[in-house]
Amino acid sequence: MTKTPYSRTGALLSVLLFTLASLTLIVTPASAKPIAESPTSISPLLNGQEVPSIQVKDLQGKAVDLQQMLQGKPSVLFFYRGGWCPFCNAQMGQLQAIEKDLLKMGFQLIGISPDAPQELRASMTKNDLNYTLVSDVNLNAMRAFGLAYFTSQSISDKYMAKMKLKNKLWKNAAGEERLVLPVPAVYITDKTGLVHFQYINPNYKVRAEPKLILTAASLINS
Repeated sequence: MTKTPYSRTGALLSVLLFTLASLTLIVTPASAKPIAESPTSISPLLNGQEVPSIQVKDLQGKAVDLQQMLQGKPSVLFFYRGGWCPFCNAQMGQLQAIEKDLLKMGFQLIGISPDAPQELRASMTKNDLNYTLVSDVNLNAMRAFGLAYFTSQSISDKYMAKMKLKNKLWKNAAGEERLVLPVPAVYITDKTGLVHFQYINPNYKVRAEPKLILTAASLINS
């Protein structure tokens, strides 16, 4: 039985496809920004930019695409440090109080933090929340929005011990393992995922007033 010679073109094509597939595995997503060395050196997503396609986790730990969650409905997104933070819990309560007003304007409310799904469920029960919380344990959203930063060594040690956090530690440029948190922020997008409003404050004790969020939402929805 005569064997058919292997096509040179086919061989080259196979090598090319294998190479491209390999490259796809190692290329860092364009949406991933470097983790900042401090809360004042972040490079946040700006007004006029679109929320990229990034994976977060729902309450059951299932991966969901944040961009797809925003399609077809204007949204208020807020990044918070975790359910262990008293300032974040106060903010979550304030947002719960204005959720009905946001819903009347057609907005959905989504909270994003590095908390694991089970911790999100605890926060929802503790704060009696009705809106959506998603987990960003892999920092995909925090980095895409340019809000992720390394806490100092002393803060990392203090929070991990005192708050008994289970967050993964990440290595900075010096190879030191640090806790990574988001600078608290509020983003308001239209139904296509385009950012129209942002409030970002490196001082985690200062959050956007509910009235400001409602005013911004009403202007965007007008």
